[in-house]
Amino acid sequence: MSTAAATLRSLGRNDALSVPHNDDGPVFRAPWEAEAFALAVSLNERGVFSWREWAVALGDEIKKAQAAGDPDTGETYYHHWLATLERIVAAKGLADAGLLARTRDAWQRACERTPHGTPIDLQPDDFDECLFLEQARQDTT
Repeated sequence: MSTAAATLRSLGRNDALSVPHNDDGPVFRAPWEAEAFALAVSLNERGVFSWREWAVALGDEIKKAQAAGDPDTGETYYHHWLATLERIVAAKGLADAGLLARTRDAWQRACERTPHGTPIDLQPDDFDECLFLEQARQDTT
């Protein structure tokens, strides 16, 4: 078994990550959750962060969400995972926090206008609107 496969099978069993899992390893409700999970594993394997550092950052994100009213039913677990990824890559200088926010907003806009069951069509205008909204927010502060 490869190191990556062994890591994937062991995560959530006897570590601080508490990844939702079954006997075969991690379980996901949607493809993006698996992709976020794989990205975190890859960044860890490349030495971007340790699992201890990850666990602390993820715990902070979960506590922040709970303080804001997240019911902590497990359905939002990978939303916290993704927020932790964004926070760490921005803190490590691998991505700009503003660019991450604009990209997230653009995808959100594209998702909202896309009929259920059809592929999401992310368009350049989605980003233009993000820039417009960002500028409007800055003008009001």
